[in-house]
Amino acid sequence: MLFLTIAAMLVGAWNVINGILHDIFVLRSEFGKEFNRELLRLLMDGHILITCGVIQIACFTGIRENSHWAYMITGITCLSLLVYCAMIWKFLKSFATLILNAVLLITLAVVFFN
Repeated sequence: MLFLTIAAMLVGAWNVINGILHDIFVLRSEFGKEFNRELLRLLMDGHILITCGVIQIACFTGIRENSHWAYMITGITCLSLLVYCAMIWKFLKSFATLILNAVLLITLAVVFFN
């Protein structure tokens, strides 16, 4: 159980940090010089990572207390990020985000169903 709570916290932190870095690099690039639809789309990519990461971190205490809602919500965020990685795969092969969220999802499922 300790591994799972630490894993949820670390994967959530990874997602938040990557989302913030993504937004910083987008704003510093050519896309950040003009406010338009493309800039908003790119910023939403970072915000997806930030939002899912914050939710995973927020579920940390629920996982520690073995609350079923925390397993479900964290699993949904992992699944959401796996779909996100699949959608952007052609442009950005985000191996680390894909692997971390897949491992967390599998671990959540194993602990939840045992």
